[in-house]
Amino acid sequence: MKIPELCLVALVGVSGSGKSTFARRHFAPTRVLSSDAFRAMVADDENDQSASGEAFDALHYVAGKRLRAGRLTVVDATNVQRHAREALVALAREHDVLPVAIVLDVPEDECWARTQARPDRDFGRPVVARQHRDLRRSLRGLAREGFRQVHVLRGVAEVDAATIEYEPLFNNRRELTGPFDVIGDVHGCRAELELLLDRLGYAITRDSLGRAAGAAHPEGRTAVFVGDLVDRGPDSPGVLRLVMGMVEAGSALCVSGNHEAKLLRKLRGANVRLTHGLAETMTQLADDPDVSAHAAKFLEGLISHYVLDGGRLVVAHAGLKEAYHGRASGRVRSFALYGDTTGETDEYGLPVRYPWATEYRGRAMVVYGHTPTPSPEWVNNTICIDTGCVFGGSLTALRYPSRELVSVPAEQEYYAPVRPLAPDPGGPAGSSGPDGSAFEGLDLADITGRRSLETPAGRVTVAAENAAAALEVMSRFAVDPAWLVWLPPTMTPASTSVQEGYLEHPVEALADYARAGVPRVVCQEKHMGSRAVLNVRRDGSGAVYTRTGRPFFADAAPLVERVVAAIGRAGLWDELGTDWLLLDAEVLPWSAKAEPLIRDQYASVAAAAGAALPAARAALVAAAGRGVDVGDLAGRFTAREWSIAAFADVYRRYCWPTDGLAGVRVAPFHVLAAEGANHARRGHEWHLALLDRLVAAEPELFTTTRRLVVDPADPDGIAAVTRWWLELTGAGGEGMVVKPAEDAGPRVQPAIKCRGREYLRIIYGPDYTEPERLATLRSRNLGRKRGLALREQGLGLAALDLLAAGAPAWRVHQLVFAVLACESEPVDPRL
Repeated sequence: MKIPELCLVALVGVSGSGKSTFARRHFAPTRVLSSDAFRAMVADDENDQSASGEAFDALHYVAGKRLRAGRLTVVDATNVQRHAREALVALAREHDVLPVAIVLDVPEDECWARTQARPDRDFGRPVVARQHRDLRRSLRGLAREGFRQVHVLRGVAEVDAATIEYEPLFNNRRELTGPFDVIGDVHGCRAELELLLDRLGYAITRDSLGRAAGAAHPEGRTAVFVGDLVDRGPDSPGVLRLVMGMVEAGSALCVSGNHEAKLLRKLRGANVRLTHGLAETMTQLADDPDVSAHAAKFLEGLISHYVLDGGRLVVAHAGLKEAYHGRASGRVRSFALYGDTTGETDEYGLPVRYPWATEYRGRAMVVYGHTPTPSPEWVNNTICIDTGCVFGGSLTALRYPSRELVSVPAEQEYYAPVRPLAPDPGGPAGSSGPDGSAFEGLDLADITGRRSLETPAGRVTVAAENAAAALEVMSRFAVDPAWLVWLPPTMTPASTSVQEGYLEHPVEALADYARAGVPRVVCQEKHMGSRAVLNVRRDGSGAVYTRTGRPFFADAAPLVERVVAAIGRAGLWDELGTDWLLLDAEVLPWSAKAEPLIRDQYASVAAAAGAALPAARAALVAAAGRGVDVGDLAGRFTAREWSIAAFADVYRRYCWPTDGLAGVRVAPFHVLAAEGANHARRGHEWHLALLDRLVAAEPELFTTTRRLVVDPADPDGIAAVTRWWLELTGAGGEGMVVKPAEDAGPRVQPAIKCRGREYLRIIYGPDYTEPERLATLRSRNLGRKRGLALREQGLGLAALDLLAAGAPAWRVHQLVFAVLACESEPVDPRL
C-alpha cells in the first residue's frame, strides 16, 4: 500500500481484527491515537463505553494538533459506523490533509475467537456480529464519504503480508534546491518571455520551423512559472510550446493559474464563458493543432503550488498562507489559484483582494502573481511578481535565492486592463523600512507573551512581563517602527579591580579577554555622550534614536541630511553598494540629550551639598574655637567637600551649550548594516578605519574615536594601554571600551567597559573612593550583567542578520523588542 506522507489514516475493522497490532507493526507509536487509550485516560478503563464521547473528543483534539503541525496521524478505532468516519473526514478537511482508510476485513469467526482470548473484553458475540454487518455495509461507500484512498485487506493473510510505503505529495519538491528563476504571469506574451529567458541566461532551443520549443540554463538553474501562461496575449500557443518543452526536459516547473484551470475546463468540453482572453486563446489554438493536441494533458498535470528548497520557498499562482503550505485539498487549490477576497467589489467591478500577505508570518518565501502591480514589492517575505506584461507593463523574474529581480518591458499593450495598472497617485502613501521596502505595521501577537527566540548565542527566552514592559515603552515613546531595526546591547564592566584606589582598571579589563583566549583587542576611547543609532538613506530620509528606541531629537532631519551628505563625500554609499546605512554612535555633549537628568539627578546633589557643607564647616570651626575636639569630624567634612567638588567637575566636563546642530558632535564607532550585509561581525579596525573617512569628510560634525590595538596578555601592551587610559581619564575622559579585534564567537563578551576613577563618582556617589565604601563596592556581582550582555548581543546580531537577508519586518522587530524586554531584568543599573 502506498499512502501520502501527510494524511489522516483511519483504521477500519471490527474488534479482534488486529488493528492495534497492525498499527504497532507499521507506524511509530507517537503517530497512533487509540480510542482504547483515550478511554483509559478519561475514565481509567479502556473498556468503559460510557466514556467514549469524552474519549473521542480528546482524540480528535490531539489529532487536530498533530495535523496542524503537519504530522501523519493514525486513528486506531473500529470506525465501522458512518458517523465515526464522517468526523475523521471532516477533521482531515479542516486541516487540508488527505483522509485515507485502511480496512482490515477479517472473517467474523476469527475476530470472535481473538476477542474470546482476551480477558479484558467482556462483551458478547452479538457486538462483533453487529460491527461486522456495519463493516460490510460500509465497504462500497468509503470513497463517496470523502476518503481519497481506500485500501482493503481481505483476510488474515493479506493483513499479515501488507507493507506500507509513503509517497510525497505532488507539491512536495523540497529536495529541489535550485537555484530558481521564478517567472511572473506571461499571458501569451511569447516574445517577452523569450527575451526574459535570454536575459536570465537560458539557451532557447527551436523546432524545425524556428519556434521556441524549450530552454535550459548552462548552470543548471530551474525556471518556475507562477501560472497564467495563456489568454489575452498574442501567442498563447507559443508560450505553451516553450514552457511545455522546458517542463518535459526538467529545466522548468509550472503551477496552475486560474486561466489554465479555465482553459482546461473548456478543452474538456465544459460550458465555459469565453471571456478574459479565452476566446483569443481558443482561436490561436485552432491555428496550432500541434500544441492544441498536447495542451490538455499538460494542463491536467499542473498542481496548485510547489514547496521547494527544504520548505524555504513556496510558489503559487495567487499566493498561499502558511497553513496551506504542502497541503492538499480543494480549499488549498482554490486559494492558490484565485486568492482570497473580502466579498466586496471595487469601483471597476472587480473583487477586492484580502491582504493575506500583511498577516503572513511563515518562514518560507512565497512568490506569486495573479494580481498585476506596477512593480514587485516585498511584504512579510512574500512578493507578487505579476507586473502586468500583457497590459503594457513588464515581465518579471525573481532569481532565488539571491532575491534579484530581472524584468523586460512589454513591446506594447496587448490587452486593456479593466483596472489601471498604476496605483492611484492620490492614494495614501504607505510606510517603508530602512531599505525602502513596504512596512505593514506590527501585530501585537508577534511581540507579546512569553516567547523563545533563536540567536547566534542560543535560544533566548523573553518573559511575558518583560515583553509587556518593552511594549509599554515602544508603544508610547518609540520612533516609527519601520526605522527601529536594532537596539544597542548592554555592556558589562571589567572585572572588579584589585588595584589600590580603583574599582575598574585596564589590567583587569585586558585580563578578562586574555583568559578567554582572545589574541588581539581594540581599546577604544569611551565618549561621554548619549548612545544613538543613526538609520539613514541615500535619499536624505532617516531616523536617529536612543538605546531605548526613542527619538533622539524632536527634528532629526537636519542631522540626517548632514550625515547622508558626509557618507556620500566619503564614498561609502558606492563602496558598500548600498542605499542605506545603520550606524552606532555617541552624540556629544551629554547635555544635548541628558540635560534634565543632569540638572535633576546630579546638579541638584552638588547644589544641595554646596549649600549645606559650608554651613557645617562653619559650625565645626565655631565648635573648635570653644575647645571642642572635632578634628576627625572636620576632616571627614573637608574630604566630603572635596569629593563633591570633584563630583561636580566630572559632569560639568560633559556639558556645553548647543544651538540646533551647533556644538553637537557625533562619534560613530560601528557600521552595523547596509543593503544585503550585516557588518556587525567585521573586525573593529575595519569599522573605525571606515568611519575615520566619515570624520574627514565632515570634521565639524563628526569626531574620531581614538584607540590602541594590543595583545591582552602582553605585558608591554598592558602597560601601554594603562598609560593611555590614565591620560584619557586624567584629562576628563570617561574611560575606554575594550573589544575583540575580530569576532570571538557568541560566548565571549562583545565589549567590556573600563571607566575612569573620577567618572565613577557620578555612578557610585561623590565619596565612593573612601576605603570602606570601595571595599563594599568590590563585592559587586557581574554574572547576571554578563549573561544579559551576551543575550542582548545575540538578539541584536540575529536582527541584523534578518535585516540584511531582507526578512519580513515582524521577524526583525521580535528580536528588537526582545532586547528592550531584557532591560527589565533585575540587574544593578550602576553596572
